[in-house]
Amino acid sequence: MGFKKLLASLGAGGASVETELSESNVVPGGVVQGEVRLEGGSVNQQISGLSVGLQARVEVEGGDQETKQDIEFAKQTIGGAFEVQAGAVHVVQFGLEIPWETPITTIEGQPLRGMSIGVTTELDIARAVDNSDLDPVNVHPLPAQQAILDAFVQLGFRFKSADMERGHIRGTRQRLPFYQEIEFFAPQQYRGLNEVELSFVADDREMDVILEMDKKPGLFTEGSDSFRAFQVGLDDFRGTDWPAYLNQWLAEVGGRRNWF
Repeated sequence: MGFKKLLASLGAGGASVETELSESNVVPGGVVQGEVRLEGGSVNQQISGLSVGLQARVEVEGGDQETKQDIEFAKQTIGGAFEVQAGAVHVVQFGLEIPWETPITTIEGQPLRGMSIGVTTELDIARAVDNSDLDPVNVHPLPAQQAILDAFVQLGFRFKSADMERGHIRGTRQRLPFYQEIEFFAPQQYRGLNEVELSFVADDREMDVILEMDKKPGLFTEGSDSFRAFQVGLDDFRGTDWPAYLNQWLAEVGGRRNWF
C-alpha cells in the first residue's frame, strides 16, 4: 500500500531507489513499517549510509509574512556502509517509530486539509546526500484524542482548518519544534465566540489538551482569560463526560466576558 517510486539520480550508471510502506495508517506512538529497495545500475556503487525519517511541512511566521518549512522530526539509520553491485537488488526492511506528539492528519478516514507528514529516504553516496520524495503517512487520533474531538462535534462545533506551526506552547510537555492547531467554528448557542483552537501534546502516559478562544497576538499566554490547558490520561479518559466538561468551561469563560 502507498507504493511510490523514488528515483535517485546518482550520476552515470546510478542506482534506483524505491521506498514502499507496508501500511501507511498509524497512530502517535505507533510504528510505520516498510522497506527500501536499491537496484544497482550499470556500475558498482559504494553507499556510505541509508536512513529514513519523518518530515512535516510547517508554517513559520516572520515579520509580516508566513512561509512554509520542511522539518524532519524523527530519523532512523537503517544501513551503514555497503556496496551495491551493478544490476543487483538490495532490500532493507525498517520500522520507524512515530513520536507521541506527531500531529493528526486524518479523522474518521477524512484527511485534514493543510496537513503534510510523510516518510523520507536519505541515501549517502560519494560524499553527497540524496533525499527522496515524501511518502505520505496517515496519522489517526489516539482514542483519548478522538474522545475530545467527538465532544466538540457533539456540542455542535464544525471543523474549520488545521495547521502546524513552528514554535512551542508554554507550560506543556512539548519536545518537537512545532505544534498542531485544529480550528473549529463555534455553534450559534455560543454567541460572541467565533472559533476555538485545539492542540494536543502527548507522551506515552497522558496528553496536554490546549484550548484557545478568539485567537489574538501573544496567544498561549497563561494570563489570558480564553486559554485553558488540562491533562488527560491515555488510558483513563473514559471516566469523564467530555461534552459536559467542555461546555462548562466555555460557559464560564463566556459568562466572564459577557459573550453568552
